[in-house]
Amino acid sequence: MIGRQGVDSIERRSGVSLWRQIADKILHAISTGDFAENAALPPEIALAERYGVNRHTVRSAIAALVQEGVLRAEQGRGTFVLSRKRLSYPIGARTRFSTGLQGQTSERHIVLLASSIEPAGQRVAEGLGLTRGTEVIRLETRGEADGRPISRATAWFDARRFAGIDRVMAETGSITASLSRLGVDDYLRQSTVLSARHADASDLADLDLQPGAIVLVTVAVNVTPDGQPIQFSESRFPAERIELKLSAL
Repeated sequence: MIGRQGVDSIERRSGVSLWRQIADKILHAISTGDFAENAALPPEIALAERYGVNRHTVRSAIAALVQEGVLRAEQGRGTFVLSRKRLSYPIGARTRFSTGLQGQTSERHIVLLASSIEPAGQRVAEGLGLTRGTEVIRLETRGEADGRPISRATAWFDARRFAGIDRVMAETGSITASLSRLGVDDYLRQSTVLSARHADASDLADLDLQPGAIVLVTVAVNVTPDGQPIQFSESRFPAERIELKLSAL
């Protein structure tokens, strides 16, 4: 069992500012139920003692979380944890952006931010079963639901097989519809590797996040029903808005 000190310890040489680390610790405590939704947050002095920092650092962390919509400050009453229902995004044999969020959101679509043709690096080539240096089409996209950005993805496709997928993607706003137009009526998720990290500058801007925010990262390969790789992708999801629900592939 990890003790309280281990859970709340601060890495002072991590390169991440102390106030952001405290904000992340508070977020973790909320996600585990240690700080209950709709309840008052412990006083600043108690949080300072808990995390081993000064009250100014705690105050900066709280201010950031208020700005991010996690906490609500009430004059004379204290700071309260807001109820924050995250969307559940299923990852399984047939992972689809739009259908995976049905029943949770009213409107969903994918925006094409940029596209290019480039030689496949080693990682992309291995994922798509191509020779390194083969031309691939790279799509930069953002998934939105009810007007909020909830994913940022980079996807690669064999440029010869899927010529024009960037144009079709811009028209349809759907990877599935784009693949269907280009002759792939069904596809399956062959593999997904999950990780988490702090959002980089690009993701902060595209996902409308505050510095230090955590993104969940999936690196995935999609294949046709007979096993031919067609898409290699890396997707980032803001942890404060999305939870990933895994099922058997």
